[in-house]
Amino acid sequence: MYKEVMRSIEHVEIFPIISLIIFILFFTGVAIWAFRVPKGVIDHMSSLPLDKDDLTDKEP
Repeated sequence: MYKEVMRSIEHVEIFPIISLIIFILFFTGVAIWAFRVPKGVIDHMSSLPLDKDDLTDKEP
């Protein structure tokens, strides 16, 4: 049944190509950002889960 629904859509073969292009662009963008971001920012982000000073659920 699903095959017939997909076959009835015109130009359905373009959707996988578009989604692959979006994935590649996003992955490339994240990789470029990861290589260009300063090491200090990465060190700060990696220590955030362990910081006791910046607790969001502070008890009264």
